[in-house]
Amino acid sequence: MKTYNLYIATLLLALGLNSCSSEFLEYEPQGVLSNENVTSPENAEGLVTAAYAGIGNDEMVGPVTHMWVYGSVRSDDAYKGGGGRSDVAEIDRYEQYNLTIADQGDAMGPRTWTNFYKAISRANFALQVIEGIPDAEYPKKTVRQAELRFLRAHSHFMLKILFKKIPYITEDLTQEQIAEVSNDIPNDDLWNKIAEDFLYAYNNLPENQDEVGRANQNAAAAYLAKLRLYQAYEQNDQHQVTNINQSRLEEVITYADEVLGNLEDDFGNNFLDGFDNGPESIWAVQFSINDGTTVGRVSYVTGLNSPHGTGLYGCCGFHLASQNMVNAFKTDDNGLPLLDDFNATDIFNSVLPDGTSPPSANLTVDPRLDHTVGIPGRPFKYRNTVNEEGDMIYNFSWARDPGVYGYFGNMKEQQAPDCSCYKKEGPFVGTSKNIDFIRYADVLLWKAEALIQLNRWNEALPLINEVRERAAMSTERPLAAGADDIYRVQGYPSFPNKEYAWKALKFERRLEFAMEGSRFFDLVRWGEAETVLNSYLDEEKTKRDFLSNAEFTAARDEYYPIPQREIDFTGGVYKQNSGY
Repeated sequence: MKTYNLYIATLLLALGLNSCSSEFLEYEPQGVLSNENVTSPENAEGLVTAAYAGIGNDEMVGPVTHMWVYGSVRSDDAYKGGGGRSDVAEIDRYEQYNLTIADQGDAMGPRTWTNFYKAISRANFALQVIEGIPDAEYPKKTVRQAELRFLRAHSHFMLKILFKKIPYITEDLTQEQIAEVSNDIPNDDLWNKIAEDFLYAYNNLPENQDEVGRANQNAAAAYLAKLRLYQAYEQNDQHQVTNINQSRLEEVITYADEVLGNLEDDFGNNFLDGFDNGPESIWAVQFSINDGTTVGRVSYVTGLNSPHGTGLYGCCGFHLASQNMVNAFKTDDNGLPLLDDFNATDIFNSVLPDGTSPPSANLTVDPRLDHTVGIPGRPFKYRNTVNEEGDMIYNFSWARDPGVYGYFGNMKEQQAPDCSCYKKEGPFVGTSKNIDFIRYADVLLWKAEALIQLNRWNEALPLINEVRERAAMSTERPLAAGADDIYRVQGYPSFPNKEYAWKALKFERRLEFAMEGSRFFDLVRWGEAETVLNSYLDEEKTKRDFLSNAEFTAARDEYYPIPQREIDFTGGVYKQNSGY
């Protein structure tokens, strides 16, 4: 699955061709498929591969894999970055919470909508073709159908958490019927429609697949745990959480217990080439390089985000850690997070003449900070020396516009420029590193969240501590240029009550998945987006002038507007989200 068959493009372009009466027009060029010859096991296999490719067919301004814009910049984790507010100004509007017009043309949100529905279309077409193949001719038929329904559910799930009101499109619909499908489906009903596909996958996929990267029962169980967790937080039309469904939380625990996996020994392994599809990777989109294609099947979704002020990378200095998020990694004398007052003082907030940023006196931090954030004077991507590629110590000069966005960088999504996974295309950087949709750490913390909400917080304690213990052991790589005594992390000795456990769980998710694109969706799920983000903005405005007019508006900003062109295309069948 790391190398995609080159004839897939030909398969897709040829779909829907009809035979003609003219002898000349009946000529069939080599490699082109008609409706009459597409229905074969061999071609069905190609279409399934194309459906897998569809979930990774995104772009820097229409992402479907890494949610750095929608889930990270939109939250308190990161700033847009780049060359000032006008550089990719649409992301600035997301960050400011002033994207109030649904008519965005071919902008980022509509492109993401389109890219996901393209992926759904691929899955649906493959399902149509496979349904017409006799079981006896295609022994893998049921498994492949389960994979396709898993992929379809994945795309619908992502659309759901982005746009809330979406049409659910299945393979049995004609083009005319698709145009009549409403997006105004009761929230719980839509979750259940998506769950039906995941349940089919769970019941029909094998525990393991021979080919790495294919969905298996383990991935389906994990996704069911994730879906039921989101579904448990019942929302009204104004996006307020009105109830937490206890039976859904029980399902989260049931499916989480089905998931087999382990944490990587070192936290950083999750973000390094060479560790793809490891024990912590439950479900990931696969990429490749040097596979016979022009530039490789590499991911450019974070192609704007590499450090800018160095010849080591390309451009453009987007997706920069916020001061608030950096402060969250502070720990107390017992190695525990400062749950209530982490943002009372700033750390690494001054730069010396040599371009480095020294730690504050007596400061202790969670080592995940140095796996996540580029900080002046500290090794970038675990390199603490000058090599053939140049100096890999992160420097103040790497920041593109520090007067606006500060000088913290991002590190999880980067690879060292001498990595065999690395591809530079013009000024932009792509890599063949997989992007994980679900890590085993997710599963542990989803289960812990459900347990806490069910008033079983003592059972959640060891799950949260398992994640923290791994963090404490993740200090072997060069991280702090000789200042490793700065690290101090311990597990929680106990949870005295539900309120404390709940704070600990939410904080742990932030530390573990910082800048991976999940933070905003967590806040919306919990019904805390307005409170947390406006509090963040009140403080951050004193440090970053560009945020001076930013304000999160409840009952609108939890979701993105349904693209107006989609509403127009259906003649008003689609309904707009609240507030737009």
